[in-house]
Order: sequence, then C-alpha cells, then structure tokens
Amino acid sequence: MDLLTLDHFSSCVNETFTAALNEGEIEFVLVEARAIEQRMPNAMRVPFSLLFRNTAVFLFPQQIYQMRHPRIGEVGIFLVPIAREREGFLYQATFN
Repeated sequence: MDLLTLDHFSSCVNETFTAALNEGEIEFVLVEARAIEQRMPNAMRVPFSLLFRNTAVFLFPQQIYQMRHPRIGEVGIFLVPIAREREGFLYQATFN
C-alpha cells in the first residue's frame, strides 16, 4: 500500500472500520479526520489525526489494531483511548 495520507481517510468519516481482536471483531466509526500542524517542512506527508468511536461499554487498550475498511483495505493503526462520551469511547491515531 502507498503511504497513508489524510486523503485516504477524509472520505471515510462516519464510516465503520472493523478490527480483529482475539477471536472476534470490533467496530470503530471514524468520526474525524483532520490535518495537524506540520513541523518538518520536507516531510513525506502532511501529518494528520484520526478520531474513532467505539460503543463498547469497556475500554480497549492502546495498541496496534488491524483495521479493515472496504476502500482502504487492511492496515495496522495504533489507537490510543483519549475520552469517554455518552456514546462510547474515543480513540485517536496520529500519523506524522
């Protein structure tokens, strides 16, 4: 796969990504995809952040999740839990 960029994910906001976990699958909905400040002028890509929501009642640990999406395919994404909301937990991935 090519180097992932914000363009890969920006059209997937409000869509579901499926992650393999143990012997099952969990769903994360991409709720935000945005550029973040670029500190390295010659970087290979513009840094960006993704926010995913999971509606499970328990918190998943920060780790790399093998995420699948119909257009993007399968990719390992390091998710970090950052907040709890009424609808579930928010997880962030940062690409720089």
